[in-house]
Amino acid sequence: MFPINRPRRLRQTTQLRRMVRENTVTTSDLIYPLFAVPGEGIAKEVKSMPGVYQLSVDKIVAEAKEVYDLGIPSIILFGIPDNKDVEATGAWHDCGIVQKAATAVKEAVPELVIIADTCLCEYTSHGHCGYLEVGDLSGRVLNDPTLELLKKTAVSQAKAGADIIAPSGMMDGFVQAIRTGLDEAGFQDTPILSYAAKYASAYYGPFRDAAESPPQFGDRSTYQMDPANSQEALKEIELDIAEGADMLMIKPALAYMDIIWRVKEATNLPVAAYNVSGEYSMVKAAALNGWIDEQKVVMETLTGFKRSGADLILTYHAKDAARWLQD
Repeated sequence: MFPINRPRRLRQTTQLRRMVRENTVTTSDLIYPLFAVPGEGIAKEVKSMPGVYQLSVDKIVAEAKEVYDLGIPSIILFGIPDNKDVEATGAWHDCGIVQKAATAVKEAVPELVIIADTCLCEYTSHGHCGYLEVGDLSGRVLNDPTLELLKKTAVSQAKAGADIIAPSGMMDGFVQAIRTGLDEAGFQDTPILSYAAKYASAYYGPFRDAAESPPQFGDRSTYQMDPANSQEALKEIELDIAEGADMLMIKPALAYMDIIWRVKEATNLPVAAYNVSGEYSMVKAAALNGWIDEQKVVMETLTGFKRSGADLILTYHAKDAARWLQD
């Protein structure tokens, strides 16, 4: 009771506040997304994501070295192939763009942890995450045939040097299929970071520019989750854990911190939050207009993810955040 209890006593100085701080963001929490494209010497800025680039493999290697020197322990690779087809051949081919990038980065920066995004939307001519029924324009992916493509993709990525496989297509049974494929190929020690609760979100728009993967028709609501649902997220994570997931991803993060919290409360597995493209671009746009203090807003947001229970944060702000943390 006041005046005996005065919570402000522990807020008097910067050092005192640091001593009693409950959640802290460190560079070890961060994962930096990178977009690999064929060619050489290419660094093409994504118009809707200031500061984010499509990079050829040589540029990816240079970026990976910078990321590692900043103390960020991991990157996640996305690929944009030369050609797209209904079989998503570029996703699972041994000479696919992610495979080339993973091999090159592993040779140049062996201690950097490489996560491979294991999805098909960047590689299919229709922009959906798997096989479609011929003539079906609803975007309803055929689940079980798609699992075979995901299995092949995961194995090829692991062979190329990926340390972690991150399936993101929200197919039923995809963790089990990939776990089986990896184990049969001798990659029993390769962990799976499952996009366990990935919502059909409007926040993905800029990413689809970066990955050149918008659906050519329909949408992804038949496989990604309804933003109104939270119990469903717990069901999804329970299934993924039973199938062998080693880590769990929630995507997006900013509007879904309640989901991050509920998932963290429901499991003892590491939980990752994906601070997605739309969240990034909104902050960048406001900062470029002088409406907000970018550093303070970014660090407050990342701290919010940690407070909600995230152990890892995939964010396009990672390099800036690492520099600010060093300062």
